[in-house]
Amino acid sequence: MQSADTPITPLIAGNWKMNRLPSEAQAWLRDLLARLEADADRGSRSELLLCVPFTHLAGMSELAFGTPVGIGAQDVSRHEAGAYTGEVSAPMLADLGVRYVIVGHSERREYHAEDDATVNAKAQRALAHGLTPIVCVGERQAERDAGRAVEVVLGQLAGALEGLEPGSAERLVVAYEPVWAIGTGRTATADDAQEMCAAVRGALRERYPAFGARLRVLYGGSMKPSNAAELLAKPDVNGGLIGGASLEIDDLLAIERATA
Repeated sequence: MQSADTPITPLIAGNWKMNRLPSEAQAWLRDLLARLEADADRGSRSELLLCVPFTHLAGMSELAFGTPVGIGAQDVSRHEAGAYTGEVSAPMLADLGVRYVIVGHSERREYHAEDDATVNAKAQRALAHGLTPIVCVGERQAERDAGRAVEVVLGQLAGALEGLEPGSAERLVVAYEPVWAIGTGRTATADDAQEMCAAVRGALRERYPAFGARLRVLYGGSMKPSNAAELLAKPDVNGGLIGGASLEIDDLLAIERATA
């Protein structure tokens, strides 16, 4: 566990959603790795992660092994194994060398009716197999307009973390993604992002006093090169969950450089 004085290493996590073919993705990753190798000044200013479709995981995990780029999944089954057609289990992901998995993304909540209990079950399953869950929380526009944004987000967080014991939760990452800013081009102001990420961190510190202050809280609502530096300068924003901008190497690296 990091000490209270250890700086938090920012996490720049790309979420490719349902984009690129596996063959295209491997060529893209080779280009990215070449760019990173040529960047002598990069050092270890941040951790880079690509959360890609299931079909991409095996090839990209093999290609990324031993490099500065981690590979993550976009979802995981709440079940260990069995007759669950179309599901992919945490042991399967771990066997491929996957390190992270997104759980509770707003698109899963909206299009697949996932609730807090489902997100909680997936997070627990991921942790049980050595994966780091990126737990997504966020409010809709109507909830923000009604003055309930913090209430909604902290309620989702509490539901997602129910029963997560400190011993495993030390690997947890939380991503605040205002639903109204995802894929819309709209972005919460840096102050809005800081306010909510600070509220999330406060809840984490209360739940996990020994290490809650060290857990990474990401911002995930249309972060791009033009706003990354302002967002990432906020004390409680420890990285980003990047959508469309993560599909372009120049944009992803520009965001990553903003962590310096």
